[in-house]
Formats: sequence, C-alpha cells, structure tokens
Amino acid sequence: MSGPRRVAVVARSVFPLHGPGGLERSVFDLVRHLAGAGVAVTLITRTPAGPADPAAIDARITTQFVPYHTFPLANRRGTTVLDRTTAYPLFGERAGRAAWELVERGAIDLVHGFGASVLGYARRRAQSRAPLVLNPQGLEEFGATDPSRARLKRVAYLPLRLAVLACADAADRIIATDRALEPAVRGHLKVDGARVRVIPNALDLTIVDRLASPADVLRVRRDAGISGDETVMLSVGRLERNKGFHVLAAALAALRDHSGRLAEGRWRWVLAGEGPFRPALESAIREAGLAANVHLAGRVSDTDLHAWYEAADLFVHPTLYEGSSLVTLEAMAHRRAVVATTAGGLPDKVRPGVTGWLVPPGEASALAAAISGALGEPARLPAMGIAGRAIVEREFSWEAAGAATLRLYDELLP
Repeated sequence: MSGPRRVAVVARSVFPLHGPGGLERSVFDLVRHLAGAGVAVTLITRTPAGPADPAAIDARITTQFVPYHTFPLANRRGTTVLDRTTAYPLFGERAGRAAWELVERGAIDLVHGFGASVLGYARRRAQSRAPLVLNPQGLEEFGATDPSRARLKRVAYLPLRLAVLACADAADRIIATDRALEPAVRGHLKVDGARVRVIPNALDLTIVDRLASPADVLRVRRDAGISGDETVMLSVGRLERNKGFHVLAAALAALRDHSGRLAEGRWRWVLAGEGPFRPALESAIREAGLAANVHLAGRVSDTDLHAWYEAADLFVHPTLYEGSSLVTLEAMAHRRAVVATTAGGLPDKVRPGVTGWLVPPGEASALAAAISGALGEPARLPAMGIAGRAIVEREFSWEAAGAATLRLYDELLP
C-alpha cells in the first residue's frame, strides 16, 4: 500500500501504564517496534488508575484511553475471574467500537487486538473494510494446552470465552504465540489453520541487557541475606495455583535429604511475584520445612527482577498450564539454564539437553529429578545458558517477531 501503514492496537493493558505482566510487556514491545518500523500506531487501552504519561511508552504513538468500569475491590484475592468475565468483555465492546470509529473516519487501515479487547470491532467487522488481526495470547480462559487442569476456571470464564470466540470468528488472521500452541488455538477458537500464523512473543534484547548492573546483582543477594556460596534457584510469576509453585515446594522438600547440594543447606529458592495464592503457598513452604531456604521477593522492580535473573544459578518454571511464558524467555536471555514443564509453549523454548530440562506438569518427583540432575552437574549450566541466549536471539527477538508481524500486515493490506 502507498504511505505508512496505519494500525490500531487494542489491548486491556500495557506496560508501564498498567503493570509489568506478560500481556503488558508484549503490547509495549509491539507498539514500540511498529512505530520504529514507520507504522502510524494508535494504541487503544484502558484509562490508567493514576497519573500516567503515554509518552513513557513511545512519543511517536497516539494513545486513546477507554474507561474500564468494574466493581469496588476488583482484582483482590478471589475477584479476578469475576472482573474478567464482567468488566473485561464490556471494556472490549467499548474499545473495539473506538477502533471501528477510527476506521470509519478513514484514520486506520488495520486493527490488531489482544484477547477480548476488540469485541466491539469484531461485532462490526462485516461493516468495516479494515482487516482484524487477533492475538488471543495464552488462552488461559480455555485452559491453554491442558483444559483438564482448569475445569472450574473454564466454567467461571464462560462469558470471557464467548467474547474471545466472537473476536476469533471475525478475525482475518489469528496469531499463535508458539508452534506448540497452534493446535490449541485452532481447537479452542474453532478456526481453520489457514487463518492462523505463528508469531512468538518476543524480547527487546537491547532493553533486557541494560536493565541490571553487577552492583544490582550484589545488592539483591545482600538484601535477601544470600551469601556468595549459596546456590540460587529462581522462579518468577503471579502467585496462582496454576503456576505450580506448590509442586516445586514439594519437589524441593523431597530433594533436601537426598541431593548433595541441597542437603548441605547452602541453597535458596527465590520466588518473584505476588498473587492470591501466596497464603496457601506460604503454608505449603512451612509444612515442608523450607522456610529458611525460601525468599518470597513479592512484586519487584524491573531492575531487581533482571538482577535476580543474573544472580540465579538455575531458573525453574513448574507451571501446570501456560501460554507462551515470557519469564522463561527472559531467563534464557540472561543465559540461565531452565527446568520447566511441557505446558503451553515451553517446548518451543526449552530444548532438553541443550538449554535445560522438561518434565510433565504437576509431577513433583520428575521435577525433583530434573533439579537434582541440573545441580549435580553445575559445569553444564553455563553452556546451556549460552545456547538458550542464542535461541532467543534467533527466534524470539523483536527483530524476528517484528518482521513477521509486518509481513502479516502486508498480506492483509492491499
């Protein structure tokens, strides 16, 4: 097409206006890289809770805020599902309609939406000339690649699932964020493979590499009371049951009396993240007798998070079901070997024997065996970390993902 591409990116939230989660990071990186490639980007997202400077994302991006109306005390413990099945689809209707209005005015050539945020546009797609690209992200509301582990959540998320299905039905192309997730995208969203394109969630390595200094690494270890000779295992994620951190606690308890390095007591499991499962996890840690060896860091800053990646000897992601797992990519970008489960898109990233170990979700004994193998051969870990970094650079950097996104746009635009 002549002239710059004009794209509306629609998402419920974006970093740094709404938090540091995986979706927020993906939207942040996408709009910045589109703008850097000469695309005229209009970002439609929810109004921030407090003062916010849209230029903190990128001064080249036009930002349009849409109210997100929910109930008091939403997103506290036990309310997340209720918020996402009521307020989120309503927001999607308003935000999608805002995108449709821009298209009707001739200001936008293509709409790129995340999840149910483009519901209002999907309902008007038949009246609009601008193609719709949908990224359903991790399909958590469908149970991702293992719905059997999320039966109750699937029931509770029915309104949200219906909203995402409506968006998928109207989409011209649907993005699967990993090859391993492509069958789940086709099956859950009831779409044929011709409309699906695999474009992974990616990292901006120039940002990753400058986030933490050696002084930051020393500081986070010192502040946590971790000495230089202690082995550090790191996990990162929202504290929810589906992340499997209680399974990792059981695995570490089993290893404590049988693994050489863990039996010596010179080790620490650091868990960065916050969420409603924290009280139950703290109880599981106490009952397992691990309290002295666990540091619950809570929600940490960007600098501290990436300092922990650098401070760790091994990254462990015990998730029960998963989407793409941006935190695993971040650990690999920091050249850390990984022990993870086969959930979601993790097999696209963690290559057994090359970058780490993969085990079945929910199996504490298999997780314990993998960790024991990793810590029992520490000389292997640096080479695995280097191999992981190479995979990120080759397959999961924004140089690769950004080019694939632009090719997708050109496929749809005249």
